[in-house]
Amino acid sequence: MPVPLKKIVGALDSELKTAEIQDYGGAHNGLQVENSGTVTRIAAAVDAHLPVIEQAAADGADLLLVHHGLLWEPPVPVVGPAYRKLSLCLGKNLAVYSSHLPLDLHPHLGNNALLSRALGLKKLKPFGETKGQKIGFSGETSLPLDAIAKQLEEILQNPVKTIRAHNRIIRRVGVVTGGAGSMVGQAAEEGLDLLVTGEGTHDTYGTAQERGVSILYGGHYATEIFGVGALAQWVSRKFRLPFHFIHHPSGL
Repeated sequence: MPVPLKKIVGALDSELKTAEIQDYGGAHNGLQVENSGTVTRIAAAVDAHLPVIEQAAADGADLLLVHHGLLWEPPVPVVGPAYRKLSLCLGKNLAVYSSHLPLDLHPHLGNNALLSRALGLKKLKPFGETKGQKIGFSGETSLPLDAIAKQLEEILQNPVKTIRAHNRIIRRVGVVTGGAGSMVGQAAEEGLDLLVTGEGTHDTYGTAQERGVSILYGGHYATEIFGVGALAQWVSRKFRLPFHFIHHPSGL
């Protein structure tokens, strides 16, 4: 049975605390494109790229849930890729809902909570300050770095890059998915042994070794598939709607 789009958006905004969570100016969390007003099928993906939108439309979805939305810049002319994506959404009656940092930091459905639990970390605490709030988690373990790297590769099904800063057993781990390599300094200040994230800049290699915090880079995309899939499943159960995940890896 069709469900009003407004009802789903209200539930998402409430669960994710969309209006309360600070984010980058271009994130535009929440409903980014409307449809005619009802939803019968949900698609979920990490990114609102053109091939993803094309697949969602071909699959008959009328709501696409994403982590990285259509809007990341100031207003621009609706030409080229921007036109093709928007035209396809409007022509195929496909609504788009995006959640960036609100989804990252959600305690149950979020990327960081889910990856931390998949790694078996204990005694989770908020970690990783961005925009005045902690979006990730730190937790405890007792494993060698190589064992955690192997575990992470199995979880992500993606190659993991290791920056080794010491040889001690890993006791405290920080997890911030996506592009959080710059948080290695925060990890050092909190006494962590390891930072797990998706990617980072060249300088994080030297910073990690200087500050004594090892890093595991699992890929931006690969570390952020968890939250949006869990979010789609949550909506599916709440409103009894079918959903499917569109896998479109960037390899980055």
